[in-house]
Amino acid sequence: MTAAPHSAAIAARFDLARSIATEAAALALDYFNRRETLVIETKKNLQDVVSIADRNVEKLIRERVAATFPEDGFLGEEYGQTDGSSPYTWVVDPIDGTAPFVNGMPTWCVSIAVARDGAPVVGVILAPVLQETYAAAEGHGATLNGKPLKLDPSRTMQNGLTGISSNSHVTPERTGAIVTALTARGGNMIRNGSGALMLAYVSAGRLVGFYEPYMHAWDCMAGFCLVKEAGGFHEPFPATAFGLGKGAPVIAAGPGAKDDIWALAQL
Repeated sequence: MTAAPHSAAIAARFDLARSIATEAAALALDYFNRRETLVIETKKNLQDVVSIADRNVEKLIRERVAATFPEDGFLGEEYGQTDGSSPYTWVVDPIDGTAPFVNGMPTWCVSIAVARDGAPVVGVILAPVLQETYAAAEGHGATLNGKPLKLDPSRTMQNGLTGISSNSHVTPERTGAIVTALTARGGNMIRNGSGALMLAYVSAGRLVGFYEPYMHAWDCMAGFCLVKEAGGFHEPFPATAFGLGKGAPVIAAGPGAKDDIWALAQL
């Protein structure tokens, strides 16, 4: 059988993404264990914080990618976008869930994706405190700590948990309407402070779906790859919003909850 034209390129980037994620997570965990020494800043509001850890972890990832694939583009939360000459762009959130991170909670992660022409083809999410590594690549399936992930279609909004998130781009009224509609349909919600990690939970079947009305590419691209390779659904991230400072609705679900999660997004 002839290999897909992009398979070798994806496999090489998948290997590098897993290696970088391990190194970046170790650095982030070191900062976490001495977080009282970090300088914490706010972004737009008091719930949106950044620390020296975020910046230095992203610098590490950028350096490792540039050393091996200098032709690739790079989009990171802290330092923005650098265009490349190849079809591939690395999309990175060095620490997703910075608020849990600085408050000593375990629900934060390093999220690394590779997109080809705007579509995710590699996704690695590593949660160091939880000692969990979620990894997926186009055509390679999805795994959690090396164990294959395959979503169960019998899991629905009514017999599972749904991840819901929001931020300052979403009005309190909109958030309230989403939660009201979810509970009216017999569902239960959870929010852990990291959209990327909740998407990883969808791929593992821990959540039946996830919805956030406004989210950035660096928060969701790795999770999208994981969900797709585990047999789930995600709404494509629009290429027009594929850049710093712009976002889009993020919708992902297992096969049994797709219709219900999609209905929430139409409110």
